[in-house]
Amino acid sequence: MTGPHRPPPQEDGPMPAPEPPPGGERRPYADGPPTPATDAPLPGRAPLRLSPKVLLIHPVRMLPSLLLPLVGVLFVGGFSARSYGWAALGVAGTVMFAIIRWATFTYEILGDRLETKRSLISRSVRTIPLERIRGVDVSTPPMHRLLGLAVLKIDTGASGGDEEAELDGVTPAEAERLKTVLLRRTARAETHVPDAEAAGPAERTIISVPRKWLLYGPLSGAYLLTPFALAGGAVGLTFQWGDELGFGQDAALSAGEWLWTHPYLLLVAVLLLVVAMPLVGGLMYAVFNWDFRLKHRDGYLVAERGLVNRRSVSLESGRVRGYEVVDGLAERWAGVVRAWAIVTGLGDSQTRGQLLPDVPRAVAVQVTADAIGPYRSVLRPHPPVARNRRLFRAVIPWLAVAALAAVPVWATGQVVWWILLVVALLLAGLGVPLGLDRYASLGHGYDGLRLAVRSGSLRRSQAVVERRAVVGWRLRQTWFQRRAGVLTLTAGVGAGKRGYSAIDVSVTQGATFPAEVTPEWLSPFTQPATPPPTG
Repeated sequence: MTGPHRPPPQEDGPMPAPEPPPGGERRPYADGPPTPATDAPLPGRAPLRLSPKVLLIHPVRMLPSLLLPLVGVLFVGGFSARSYGWAALGVAGTVMFAIIRWATFTYEILGDRLETKRSLISRSVRTIPLERIRGVDVSTPPMHRLLGLAVLKIDTGASGGDEEAELDGVTPAEAERLKTVLLRRTARAETHVPDAEAAGPAERTIISVPRKWLLYGPLSGAYLLTPFALAGGAVGLTFQWGDELGFGQDAALSAGEWLWTHPYLLLVAVLLLVVAMPLVGGLMYAVFNWDFRLKHRDGYLVAERGLVNRRSVSLESGRVRGYEVVDGLAERWAGVVRAWAIVTGLGDSQTRGQLLPDVPRAVAVQVTADAIGPYRSVLRPHPPVARNRRLFRAVIPWLAVAALAAVPVWATGQVVWWILLVVALLLAGLGVPLGLDRYASLGHGYDGLRLAVRSGSLRRSQAVVERRAVVGWRLRQTWFQRRAGVLTLTAGVGAGKRGYSAIDVSVTQGATFPAEVTPEWLSPFTQPATPPPTG
């Protein structure tokens, strides 16, 4: 018995139906026959293994955890031939363990599911339905790139931020083949791609970020603390491995005590680290966001980036419900923003959901409109009492600290209290523009298709969410908000952060905005009841 097959092309005459593979009949496809040749699962194909080249990577990864035991064996054995033998035996055991793990791991695609199996002492089988897959990421760490390998990670949105499955050590060609097969069940009806574009090229580049825009990296604040982290790691390594590195821990402690007794040198060291913050932070930012590209590919948004570790992240367009635009204070002065996608069922959204690194705001507006959809309305201001609340919280606490510091200044006149008093007054003065900026950042709006909320100052965030993504509303009032006559309105969303809030809206806005966005939910409670018919 043969399964369904394609009708023969008329111009070539009749063509016999292909014979079923040996060992069984052909299985029909639930969603119809696949169109690309690479999408078709291969019946009768043996389970696949990772590339044998990965055996050169796993032992190297395990060496750091074995370094301390190996050094201990050599020291306890006095660096004798026997101690070297035990150390060699440990290394050989590590290599053998890696070989066994490689030989007992297989994967294959069976119809509508992916199965990974590991058979050592007990057999473990993990089954992932293809319809649950939310994204497939392909990355190439440095050692993998040297050996011509890649890492493929599968996310189903049900693993709490971790990947559901990982194939660590496939060839780039196999990674792309698997990515195409695993993502082939995208429904065009659920995507945001217009019909004219769907009939066009399967891949289209939305933006390729110019390298000169990587200079905006330090403004984001990302990786700025890298110099201090490196310095702290070096100090910890010195104290932990001082004896093995040729100087004892006593020498390290003596150097630290000498530096502590010379505070000016310590201050110079801290200043050097501060100066290195934008340089090292900008370098790290460039390494992670090198050659950033955002593409439309077969119903998916694909973001590619990275210099040392090249990473490709795919987001199903049909599950994208909006986007979030973020800028810090320094980024706002420079006119640049970052953007993340709001996606249903996405683990690790802060990393996997990134749509754009720091780019000019006008470019971000154009790209998000092209990739997801535009927001065509202005944000509505919040009541003036919201401004008073922000000024109060930004100024009054520091004035209270200044008042408390003024008492010991009047009583003792010590310098330390004078310093505290001056610093508190300066921060209270800076609180005025900060409070005004926080109020100016508040806003919410609705354009008929998407709603938007914005808040924050040091980190300002504007979320744009499709109306269909709203699953509920929450109105919350603290005691202070109740006295001021404002409230916090939160739109419950089945994607992203699960909720986006308009802070300190008036009571009227809190009642009318949900009715405007979701009128069908509230109309049964607002329409007058129909009087019963009279007999």
